[in-house]
Parts: sequence; structure tokens; C-alpha cells
Amino acid sequence: MAWNTEETRRRLKEAAVVEFAAEGLAGARMDRIAERAGINKERLYKYFGDKERLFATVLADEMAKIAEAIPPAILTEVDLGEYAGRCYDYHVAHPHFARLLHWEALAYGEKPVPDEEARVAHYRRKVAGFEQAPRDGVLEPAHLVFLAMAMASWWDAVPQLARMVTGVSEVTPEEHAKRRATVVKAAHRLAGATSGT
Repeated sequence: MAWNTEETRRRLKEAAVVEFAAEGLAGARMDRIAERAGINKERLYKYFGDKERLFATVLADEMAKIAEAIPPAILTEVDLGEYAGRCYDYHVAHPHFARLLHWEALAYGEKPVPDEEARVAHYRRKVAGFEQAPRDGVLEPAHLVFLAMAMASWWDAVPQLARMVTGVSEVTPEEHAKRRATVVKAAHRLAGATSGT
């Protein structure tokens, strides 16, 4: 029987997302990833090399997914508030993504991360899109885009902090709608957009 390489790689990457989101780069174990995927560890090493390369692959895949869902050109089509709202929606649907970015920050600190040049280019396209949009604000476009991303992701990145600050322990669809509206309105105000105030 022929081995389905693409299916095997997909299963290994899905298992790696779960492991890295839970344990980070330092705490993740290749044998747990292989076991979760139901594939032997030797095949995992064959396809992805070491743990750092697998982590880089997982992050690159996750970055591609969010770039497809919220393309850099979106800021030429919608205002910063709607962009922040879409980011919020993505993070609610994919809470592991912010955890992976936090683990990356802990693993690399100020050092360059894998595939940094491509990611910088991606973010520059977002900022360039916002620079082209009409706005009344005085803050730097790159800072505004970063703040919108931070506001959108922080709710799910630190749910315990959100619970303690807001007093809301059960996040219902109504609570998500309220949080999203807050993110959108705050991004509008930061950008100085009259439509969001």
C-alpha cells in the first residue's frame, strides 16, 4: 500500500499545532506529536527535521491561514475598526494562534524568528494599505495597525485577565459581540475615523 505523504504531513502538522500551542517550543515533545498523529516519530523527523524546523513550519502555515482570511490588502478596502473586528473574529475562532505567537516570543525574544523577512513584508503590506486609506488620525500607521492587532487578540490570548478585569466568566455569543464592538470602536477612535465615533 502506498504511503500518503500529504495526508501524513497534514496529520503531523495538526498534532504539532496542538502540542506547540499547549507546551511551546521548549516544552513540546516530538514523541507526543507523533503519537497524537498516530505516526511513528522517525517519519516526523524525516518530514520536518528537528523541533525548531517543525515549529517554524507550523507558524508559517498558521500565518498563511490568517493572511488568507484577512489579506494585507484588506486595509485598502475597510477601515481600521472593521479590520480589528475581523482580527477579533479570527482569534476567537482560532485561539491557538495567539498562544503560538506568545510561545514564539518566549523562545526567540529579540532575536530574529524563522521566516522573518517574509513576515515583515506581509506586515508592511498591511501598513501600506492603511497608509493609503483616508483618515484623520495623527498616530503612525504602523503603530495603529499593531494596536488594532493587539486589541483583537488579547481577549483570547489572556482569557484569565479578561475574566478578572471584566468580571465575565462565561463568554457567551452576546459577550463576544460586545467585545468585538468594543474593539471596533476603540480602533476607530485610535485611527481618528469619524465613522467609528
